[in-house]
Amino acid sequence: MNKAFVREPDGDDVLCPRCRSLGESVLASAFAAATTVEQRRQLAERVFFCPAASCPVAYFDALESAIEATALPQPVYPKDPTAPLCGCFGLKLEDIEDDLAEGAPRRIRELLAKSKSPAAYCATASPTGRCCMPEVQRVYFKLRGGTS
Repeated sequence: MNKAFVREPDGDDVLCPRCRSLGESVLASAFAAATTVEQRRQLAERVFFCPAASCPVAYFDALESAIEATALPQPVYPKDPTAPLCGCFGLKLEDIEDDLAEGAPRRIRELLAKSKSPAAYCATASPTGRCCMPEVQRVYFKLRGGTS
């Protein structure tokens, strides 16, 4: 069916067409930075990110069109666990694991300070366009054995 004749849902709860996880709304600047021009043409104006690590879909729209993570020019976390959690400053999962092994979240604290600085460019470096700190903290506590 032609997308011109299909109305997108009005609600903010849009589910991934593959795994049915709740999609995270994506800033246009982040989507533009993470995809090619051709990929951007495949999706509607409102784009969502599938946060499920095991799902192959990275970006999708409410019309159930999708772009898989393996098709992106650069890997994105959590689709690729070796990709940086923080696109601005390059913090990776192994850095969080190193903090845990050392018994202090030194790298995470450094990232927190940097994330508040003008050097942070989350709007284009993050897959969603938002600061990575909530995800970094969630991963840290999950790996530490706390609540996530």
